[in-house]
Amino acid sequence: MHERNWQKSSFSGDDSNCVEVRIGAGLVELRESDDGDVILHTDPAAFADLLGTIKAGKLDHHA
Repeated sequence: MHERNWQKSSFSGDDSNCVEVRIGAGLVELRESDDGDVILHTDPAAFADLLGTIKAGKLDHHA
């Protein structure tokens, strides 16, 4: 994925410790801002499932 900007959640504020995402054609990449060399890759459908699970509160017991 070339030249696409990383985006972070607006909930992160000025905190440098956050998850960043960038989306390209058929690929979603995730990284933690304080360890930018480690990048996870997934497809848009799996990422959408993850976001739906988070929004539904199904992972709250892990916090």
